[in-house]
Amino acid sequence: MEYFYREGRQRYGVLMEGKHPVGGQWNFDKDNRKPPKGKLNTPQPIWFEPDALTQQVIEQVKSSHYSSYGAVEPFRWGVTRTQALQVLDHFIQTCLPTFGPYQDAMVTGETTMWHAMLSPYLNLGLLHPLEVVQAAEQAYFDRQLDLSSVEGFIRQVLGWREYMHGLYTYVADDYPTRNWFQHTQPLPNFFWDANQTEMNCLHQTLKQVESMAYAHHIQRLMILSNFALISGISPQEIEHWFHAAFIDAYDWVMQTNVIGMGQFADGGILASKPYAASANYVNKMSDYCKACRYSPTARTGEKACPFNFFYWDFLDRHRQKLSNQGRMSFILKNLDKMPDTELAEIRQQAREWHSQNC
Repeated sequence: MEYFYREGRQRYGVLMEGKHPVGGQWNFDKDNRKPPKGKLNTPQPIWFEPDALTQQVIEQVKSSHYSSYGAVEPFRWGVTRTQALQVLDHFIQTCLPTFGPYQDAMVTGETTMWHAMLSPYLNLGLLHPLEVVQAAEQAYFDRQLDLSSVEGFIRQVLGWREYMHGLYTYVADDYPTRNWFQHTQPLPNFFWDANQTEMNCLHQTLKQVESMAYAHHIQRLMILSNFALISGISPQEIEHWFHAAFIDAYDWVMQTNVIGMGQFADGGILASKPYAASANYVNKMSDYCKACRYSPTARTGEKACPFNFFYWDFLDRHRQKLSNQGRMSFILKNLDKMPDTELAEIRQQAREWHSQNC
């Protein structure tokens, strides 16, 4: 993706000084990973009241069986080109200047943070990707904005989004059925009802999806997809849920992001390693663990966070396959240091969780 992104920058002349990137480097991702510390002064998103036609559709949905999941109202998303442009302008003026540092952070009660909320409008065709990229670039030059924030946002659109769309057209027709790890666990019921889980990170994220059909990219990848991956849930079941639950869902979006990036079910066509992590990542990048009944440091026992015992159980179950993934060698060495008795307890706890929750 990095080389694809650089070629796109050069082709369209985005953040370029001749043949060289503005700022002397292509990627400022290392500056955009701050954990949420202290009081964050987050901007308010721009929402809209439904017009007559939208209200008519809402009433139709409420009277059908499709209203069995999530909250139909309030529906505050834009539905027109004019409204989409207002959302874009709001992001450029209000959120983009400080978008970068906390774009990976997760905070209780903060559903949008500094995120653009543009994906539904882009995927519907109400906005063109290049006009979004150029608006961000123009703001950088006009207002001398922080380069790491602007470059980080442009990379999400010109880089990641377009790379995913291109990959979708490239892969074989059987891509949606890929299951490299042969995961077959059913989707837990709490994905359809957040009140059924005591894991606060999942509860907070799933409640948000129920209310607004949206969660930002780290909630999707490192909470929802990560949990599905390490607990062995069928990649097709979790992809179908994403497709049903999110307002920006399309085949090309969810198949590449969930089957490929989130579940590594394609065996490495898209990513160079599985995006698997323990509770340590969730604890570092969010405040969710503070109000959770589970401990982010416990791997076994009553207080053990499922992210922990599932993470180590995942590494153990797939040790042979993962040993061929070069970036996993260091992590697998840590697994080798674990006492046999603890590993046996981790395996048992993982099995018991599935018998109680699936």
